[in-house]
Amino acid sequence: MNVVAIIQARNGSTRLPNKIFLKLMDKSLLHHVVERLKPSKEINNIVVATTTSSIDNSVQEWCLKNSIDCYRGSENNVLKRYYYAAYEFKADIIIRITADDPFKDYRLIDEAIKIIKKNKYDFVCNNNPVSYPEGLDVEVMLMDALRKSYFNSTSNFEKEHVTQYIHQNKNIFNTYNIKNKKNYSHYRWTIDTKDDYLFATEIYNYLYKNNKIFLTEKIYELIEKNPQLLKINDKVAKSDLYN
Repeated sequence: MNVVAIIQARNGSTRLPNKIFLKLMDKSLLHHVVERLKPSKEINNIVVATTTSSIDNSVQEWCLKNSIDCYRGSENNVLKRYYYAAYEFKADIIIRITADDPFKDYRLIDEAIKIIKKNKYDFVCNNNPVSYPEGLDVEVMLMDALRKSYFNSTSNFEKEHVTQYIHQNKNIFNTYNIKNKKNYSHYRWTIDTKDDYLFATEIYNYLYKNNKIFLTEKIYELIEKNPQLLKINDKVAKSDLYN
């Protein structure tokens, strides 16, 4: 089975424009997202799915420079962009990745992929209900589940948020949710605002050494020793799932 991680990435963020090219330890946010996927033993290909807008020409240029596959599609209908990216790269299993999450853990992603392969699920996630930090989300789906979502979604919300059709129609999909040993869903590890970026910068300053990725338990340990770090972005509103 062809397992493809599709990273949705664009420059047109309204709250924090061009955030995917903000620097963490002299490397772009998009660079770190890709690098944190590369150690996976289950992912066969990494694809960046950006838009056809001219503002995102720089995303395609970055992909070419870094030998990463790129697909360009709809700006607002992200579900359509995902579906055709998956179709073009002949995906059997798709991992949904967002380019503003610089703390993804490939081990958790691999676990979800193994579960969906072994048990014939349509969709495996760790955010319904939530127990992991926001930004450590994992969503893995079969191509057939993505196809059903694309051809049956009707609302703009479902088209903007790739997996919402599945989340809201679990009666027609065989789904599984991975639960964390301890509930850390009050942690916010994604980048939507300047405060989120400042938080990520602090974590990287502490933990990113010699161009090597650091893993989730190191972040937990750092926060437990330095709880003041949580204050950096604790005023930022969490997404609906994490409220």
